[in-house]
Amino acid sequence: MTKTWVTPGGVHPPENKHQSLTQPIGHLPIPAKLVIPLSQHIGAPASPCVEIGQQVLKGQVIAEATGVVSIPMHAPSSGTISAIEHRPIAHPSGMLAPCIEITTDGADTWIEHQGISDYEHIAPRKLIEMVGNAGISGMGGAGFPAAVKLNPGRQRPIHTLIINATECEPYITADDSAIRERAGEIIEGIKILSAILDHPHNILIGIEDNKPEAIAALAPHVEGTGISVVDFPTKYPSGGEKQLIYILTGKELPSGKLPADLGMVCINIGTTYAIKRAVINGEPLISRVTTVTGDAVATPRNYDTLIGTPVSHLLEHNQFNEQAGGRVVMGGPMMGFTLPSADVPIVKTTNCILAPSYAEIPDDEPAQPCIRCGMCAEACPVSLLPQQLFWYAQAQDHDRLEAHNLFDCIECGACSYVCPSNIPLVQYYRAAKGEIRHARDEKVKSDHARERFEFHQARIEEAEREKEAKRAARREAAQQAKASPMAANDSTAGSSAADIIAAAQARAAAKQVSPQEQRAKLERTIAATEQRLQVAEEKLAEAVASQSDKQAVFSAAVENTKQKLEQSKSKLAELAE
Repeated sequence: MTKTWVTPGGVHPPENKHQSLTQPIGHLPIPAKLVIPLSQHIGAPASPCVEIGQQVLKGQVIAEATGVVSIPMHAPSSGTISAIEHRPIAHPSGMLAPCIEITTDGADTWIEHQGISDYEHIAPRKLIEMVGNAGISGMGGAGFPAAVKLNPGRQRPIHTLIINATECEPYITADDSAIRERAGEIIEGIKILSAILDHPHNILIGIEDNKPEAIAALAPHVEGTGISVVDFPTKYPSGGEKQLIYILTGKELPSGKLPADLGMVCINIGTTYAIKRAVINGEPLISRVTTVTGDAVATPRNYDTLIGTPVSHLLEHNQFNEQAGGRVVMGGPMMGFTLPSADVPIVKTTNCILAPSYAEIPDDEPAQPCIRCGMCAEACPVSLLPQQLFWYAQAQDHDRLEAHNLFDCIECGACSYVCPSNIPLVQYYRAAKGEIRHARDEKVKSDHARERFEFHQARIEEAEREKEAKRAARREAAQQAKASPMAANDSTAGSSAADIIAAAQARAAAKQVSPQEQRAKLERTIAATEQRLQVAEEKLAEAVASQSDKQAVFSAAVENTKQKLEQSKSKLAELAE
């Protein structure tokens, strides 16, 4: 039996997982309209590449990736583009964001597509490109683009691949049901990941021991593959990336570091299945398994749900009783958030729609003053000091918040769960993180503005110095002309001028480079620039993943390098003509 380690903190909330596991994964009728947000992932939002009134097929690209850390969006079903505008999205504030609306035709007609089965003989870079083109992002967390995570760079070889099948949050059973019914395809996806990462030595599937049916479903498919299924005691939040790495390997991920820095990659079970469908079946990520549960719905169940399906469509199909429940939560009761409207769409990270009754999850009670009991610190799985973070967040003391490692908080809600004063601690932390990120962005903008101003001033001063030098040279030349002997005849002067011109032309001709040399020089420049661009893109991806305040700097470096590359290619094309 594989050894496991016990993480600090954590809680044991009531599970309530049995409700949605009484039936197999179901399918919903195709909604009349699908709304696809252009930002369902960390990084730059996708850019629309369709127009209103255009007919699209299922799986067709409707929005293209706009940067290194970005993914495209695809049509979940066939139909007509009926709107490209800002709509409410899945966010606690009900904020608006760019979306594409498709009025479906009911035919569900696929675009032509095909995958590859012989992936072992395909270059890893090509496989990563297929994953990126399929629009796959992490489906169990913040939605980090999978293609970026699977490309850690040559300087960070991967020796351990961890598949996250914990699903520790109460009520949610999307991954559990997927493993029970799709274990073979999931293992095939793991093999593809292994090929991409150059066959890491250790491949571990981490799963809590409250999923015996899923563990049994995996067992026959992992025999002889070198893949280990590691089960461990159930505790929330074992599914956090840092927590799972520690449980399975005993290694702690330092603050500000990525798993790749330790030679590890951690992928969610749903993402693994999506990668198999992308590579072998040639299908983009246009649907996901979503749990619909809670006592306020008549038929709790897991559904293979099209991305962009309105939450109201799921609730209507499951006979939601609005009088029995006071809220609809996207996600679980620990890390989920109450939706301001049921019209928002399902996105790639939506693993659960929870409609609890008042008895299951009562309305929030008013917060009381902190009694300094310390229970929040005991429950914190990251060993932070939630009480101090709460005080500093109230005081908007950003320096002390960062000194106390606010950004190590995984927002699991364990501290809020055990707080006897009902203080919404995680809400304070989220707000403080947003304020700090905003302040960082403003600082980067102001630094760039200052640098541009200083460069502009230096350029003006340099131009003035050059002008003054030219004026001084002209004055000196005029004085020398006046002082020169007047006896020089016109023919001598003319001859002297002709000699000067001829000498200048000879010097210019000598400095000219042959077309062959110019072409070779441009080709060397293009190769060097492409290499610098790759390095800059890797640094940008690392900065985004670690939420570094240098994201804007690296992004500007990428854009600047791209411009230089285009200029060099344009010059080479002109020379060829």
